[in-house]
Formats: sequence, structure tokens, C-alpha cells
Amino acid sequence: MPYFSIIVPVYNRPAEVEELAESLTLQTCKDFELILVEDGSTLPCSEVIEKYKEKITVRYFFKENSGRSLTRNWGMERAEGEYLVFFDSDCVIPPTYFQTVKATLDRQYTDCYGGPDRADDSFTGLQKAISFSMTSFLTTGGIRGSKKSLEKFTPRTFNMGFSKKVYREVGGFEDMFGEDIDLSLRIREAGFNTQLIPDAFVYHKRRVSLKSFYRQVHVFGMARVDLSLMHPGSLKAVHLLPTLFLLGSVLLLLFSLWYPAASLPLWFYFLAIFVSASIEYKRLSVGALSIITSSIQLYGYGYGFLKAFIKKAVLKRNDRESELDKYYKKK
Repeated sequence: MPYFSIIVPVYNRPAEVEELAESLTLQTCKDFELILVEDGSTLPCSEVIEKYKEKITVRYFFKENSGRSLTRNWGMERAEGEYLVFFDSDCVIPPTYFQTVKATLDRQYTDCYGGPDRADDSFTGLQKAISFSMTSFLTTGGIRGSKKSLEKFTPRTFNMGFSKKVYREVGGFEDMFGEDIDLSLRIREAGFNTQLIPDAFVYHKRRVSLKSFYRQVHVFGMARVDLSLMHPGSLKAVHLLPTLFLLGSVLLLLFSLWYPAASLPLWFYFLAIFVSASIEYKRLSVGALSIITSSIQLYGYGYGFLKAFIKKAVLKRNDRESELDKYYKKK
């Protein structure tokens, strides 16, 4: 019986699955099974995954489309491992990942852990810029797995694991957007400890355009309001920063019509992003792209949060946001 059960929902992503499976064959610790659950795909990955069955333990399933949350739950019900691990299909796993996780759990066991995501050198400039905007302390406050963070670390399903005991006592993912944050909060509320394993990182190869990236972060902002209503006290100051940045930017630009110097703090901030991203990825083009992606991340999230907050917290219209449902059904 394997120690780890890796559960990956997939929908029309055979190329991503091949990269993920290939990276798993290179693991220095192979005490795992891969449970790949095809969520009603019209472009299945059955042929792709077949060639990896002699290299790693793979269990492939095909089911009707139900969305990623219920698909992960479906996979958990069939898992044989003692520890359940979750990746997105667009992740590539470094060779020492499971060796690192197992050593950490042997030394300091916790029933739930999470790790950060990074961009590999092989990623495109846009992928690196999006990774920067999603992981940099300058843009997100380090809440996705940085050692320096403005909020207590919350594991997410691009890189997350928990024990069978957690699953039995807390249950699975809710059919909603922000389902991984919701489950992490329920795990914490149930009294389980959670730890960040900084060296257990994954390469998150997001294949998105600027348009789809905006739509994604916009929905993230909207979902955060739902999560705050479901888990009173979970909303922290860091979650408000993108909205404050949005409102502050508007005010600075308005004041700059009369006092041009009023906009200087904004330009200095984007200069800091350019310099930081350029140094991190050693390319000025990535620094320039990071200004664009960071703007999308901050303004898109901030507007989504503001819109949902006015509707649900101010106007008390607490029905589920139709835009969230439309986005979720495509996943």
C-alpha cells in the first residue's frame, strides 16, 4: 500500500498530464500512487497516461463532468494511501518533492501541509510574469507559501496534502470556488495543525492569456467575500489590500490632474515590481511583463472583491454570484 495518494482532476488537458506524469517518474521517492480522474473530458488523456503505467503506479478513472471539487472527492474515496496529496494538472513536480515531504513528516508530523509554487527556467516570459504577480511579497503579501507572509499560511490544491484522518473527520471539498481555502479553514477549525514545507515546491505552469488571467483573479476576489461570510474572522487585512490599492490608485490619478506629483507613489511601486522581477528572472522583458500582470492581479482581484462586498455585505444579497458559477462550470 502506498503512503501517498496523489489525486488530480483533469479536464481536456492531455499535454499537461504528460508533463506531470513525466515529472513523477523522476521522483527520488516513489512511495505513491497517482489517481487521475478524468472529469467528463472530450479530449481524454487515457492514451497519454497508458505509457506511464510501467514506470509509476497509476489508477486512471473516467467519470461524468461534475467540477473539480466533486471530482477530487470522488478520487479521495478510492485512494489507498495514508496521505492524500493534491496537484493541479498544470503542475510539474521537482524530483525530490516526495522525499522532502516524507522527511519533514517523519521529523515533524502534521495532518495537513502545503507548499509554494514557482516558475521553472523553461517557462515563457508571460508564465514567469504571472508567477511573479501571484507569488511575490510585493503583490500578494507572500500568502501563497512565502517564508515571509502577511497572513497565516493556508494550503491550496495546486500543492497540498492531508491525512486520511482529516478526510474522515472534516470531509471533502465543497462544490464552490475557493474550495481549497474553505477546506483548509475547516481543517484548522477542527483543531488540526497545518505546516508550510517551503522546500516542497511545485512548478506551476499556468497556461493562461492576459484575458483569462484577469478573469481568474477577478473571481478570486469575489470568492474571498463568500469565504469571509462562511468563516467569520477569516478575512484579514492582507485580503483588503488589492481593493485599497484600486481605490488609492484612482484617487492618486485624480489628484494628479491638479498635482502631477501625486501619482509618484504609484510609479515608484511599479518600478519596484519591474526591478524585483527583472532581478529574479534575469530578464528585463519579464520585469516589464510583470508590471502588466501585477496590475491585472491587483486591480482584477480588488474590483472583484469590491463588487461582491457591496452586493453581499452591504446590500445583503447573499445568493451565489452567477459569475462564480459560470467560471466554475468551465473547470
